[in-house]
Amino acid sequence: MKIGILGKGNVGGALGEAWTRAGHQVTLAGRSNLAEAARAGEVVVCALPWPATKDALTSLDLKGKILIDATNPMLPDLSGLELGTTTSGGEKVAEWAKGARVVKAFNSTGANNMAAPEYDGMKVSMLYCGDDAEAKRVAAKLIADVGFEPHDAGPLSNSRSLEQLAMLWVWMAFHGTGREFAFQVVKRP
Repeated sequence: MKIGILGKGNVGGALGEAWTRAGHQVTLAGRSNLAEAARAGEVVVCALPWPATKDALTSLDLKGKILIDATNPMLPDLSGLELGTTTSGGEKVAEWAKGARVVKAFNSTGANNMAAPEYDGMKVSMLYCGDDAEAKRVAAKLIADVGFEPHDAGPLSNSRSLEQLAMLWVWMAFHGTGREFAFQVVKRP
């Protein structure tokens, strides 16, 4: 699959490496070649810093594309979220990327877990949500291709919860737990 990644930072880089190893064709874009990555990808991943997201997405033609939103609307000092109870970053991304089929994923853990999504042989859970069933199916496959265990978390409005979960992960990572942990969904047989 052809995947365009908007953002060359820790998240974009880790996902790009994982998908390349899985046999996908990846175009990784910085600020100067976002349009190239958007055109090249059957699937486009937004892994930009939140403050750059609106301008980038409104400048691109993503109509009909599957857009995986890995952003979080965090405040600059990481003390909280700009949005969260009546809308979410995922819903704003869908608003800005007119006509894109948005799936929220890869936002609730650190890039270290994207580079190594297993603990003692157990795949880490990756929650995702969206309103387009086919886009969610494709996202689930790409989540599995990175090495995570995909878990459907419902409609795109549930981005509000996934972004809060991300904030919890960040708080824990910076206040004693460190970055080498992940949240896990467990089920009884």
